[in-house]
Amino acid sequence: MTSSVRSFGNLCMNSFAVLVECNAADGFNTSFDMVGLPDAAVKESRERVRAVFDNCGFRFPGGHVTVNLSPADTRKEGSVYDLPVFLAVLKASEQLSADLSGDAFIGEITLGGDILPVRGVLPMAIEARRQGVKRLFVPAGNAAEASVAEGQEIYPVSNIMQLLDFLSGKGVIRPVKMSDFPFPAPAAGGPDFSDVRGQELAKRAIEVAAAGNHNLLLIGAPGTGKSMLAKRIPSVLPDMTFEESLETTKIHSVAGILPQGVPLITARPFRSPHHTVSPAALAGGGRIPRPGEISLAHNGILFLDEFPEYRSDATEVLRQPLEDGVVTVSRVSGSFTFPSSVLLVAAMNPCKCGYFGHPTRKCTCSPSAVRNYLSKISGPLLDRIDIQVETAPVPYEQLSQQQSGESSSAMRERVNRARKLQQERFSGLGFSSNARIPASLLRRFCVLTPGADALLKKVFSEMEMSARGYDRVMKVSRTIADLDGSELINDDHVMEAVQYRKLDRKFWG
Repeated sequence: MTSSVRSFGNLCMNSFAVLVECNAADGFNTSFDMVGLPDAAVKESRERVRAVFDNCGFRFPGGHVTVNLSPADTRKEGSVYDLPVFLAVLKASEQLSADLSGDAFIGEITLGGDILPVRGVLPMAIEARRQGVKRLFVPAGNAAEASVAEGQEIYPVSNIMQLLDFLSGKGVIRPVKMSDFPFPAPAAGGPDFSDVRGQELAKRAIEVAAAGNHNLLLIGAPGTGKSMLAKRIPSVLPDMTFEESLETTKIHSVAGILPQGVPLITARPFRSPHHTVSPAALAGGGRIPRPGEISLAHNGILFLDEFPEYRSDATEVLRQPLEDGVVTVSRVSGSFTFPSSVLLVAAMNPCKCGYFGHPTRKCTCSPSAVRNYLSKISGPLLDRIDIQVETAPVPYEQLSQQQSGESSSAMRERVNRARKLQQERFSGLGFSSNARIPASLLRRFCVLTPGADALLKKVFSEMEMSARGYDRVMKVSRTIADLDGSELINDDHVMEAVQYRKLDRKFWG
């Protein structure tokens, strides 16, 4: 007797349909084989399924049982196929007569018949909808994320008996919708820029970075507030669009870190890996690669504190993702791509002791030691950081004042206005922020007044800018003009943008 049950699998960010076929043939010798390029976790499904038959009162078929996972030339991994394999064997042994032709099943089974959550359900649900699946049965713990793929019925199941009662018409399972799950409320009482005293230049640079999605480097002595400023940047980032939320949620679903009961991630991610992080942990790794820190920060912030302390092979991994907005991981089996449109925020001291250039504290580092410390950040990587700003020590008078600084909500309002202008300007072009303007379209969208053009020409010569540095100044100038509500870029906008590149000369020149 043969049977087939539909399911889905993931290969990195891409989901694909899997047909679980079972053939139960009579014979004196009993065996249970699984074919179709299953990995070790999939092969172990045989023992879990056999135990469920025994523990839930079903008869495992005698003779030779063969399960094929089609397409047979694509590697299958994980425990996601436990449920469809169980149902396929049950149908092949004529213990289940329900018509499953319009259904698909996803889930891991415990030995007692409970159905556990698995990774990557959201992209599977989206692919199931695309392929016309009418009813998708998922673990109850994955129901929230699966509900985002509207246009099909999503049934949450907790155990085998509940599912079989429903399929045989003896029980009820209510399909869920995205509206059934509350979206997480914005965090209240988080770090706010109103708590910050002084640092007006750094706060302005952060606003520009958030408005145009420009990478940012904060340089300053210990205790000047670099980490404190960075942790407040999420409070001024623009609201996420539905498309951004969906893509971010897919990444976290595939990585297996999406909280249960959360249908969509609506707050921009903030990832802060330790400086001992490996290149594979940043970019993504494994035999079949999984998202790394760069991708987990997609549409949010990747914060690297003590920037020069990171391994050089790890920081150099950032170069291609910062430029292209994607991470490409190559393996023998092929190349895999993850989205990585991040706002990189890095913080560092100006030297090993931390006081090079300090107005009152003496630096104990030799000139060569300062150069060696700064040389840990390569020129090509530094060139990809649009805004570099120094955080100066805050005088006592500013620290002791009672009046609060400008709130994050006021800054965020301006950032949202600037981002809305960019979304309208770049509609249909495949990018939505000034930091992503391709070089071929730079002159079209970054129109300079004659005075601004003359100023930029002079600065380009004096600072010995690279072509990439010139592009960065143009893009940051465009963002400053957007914050100012100006269609043209004037000399004030260029001068402010250049001010955020002065550290090229002060520290690296």
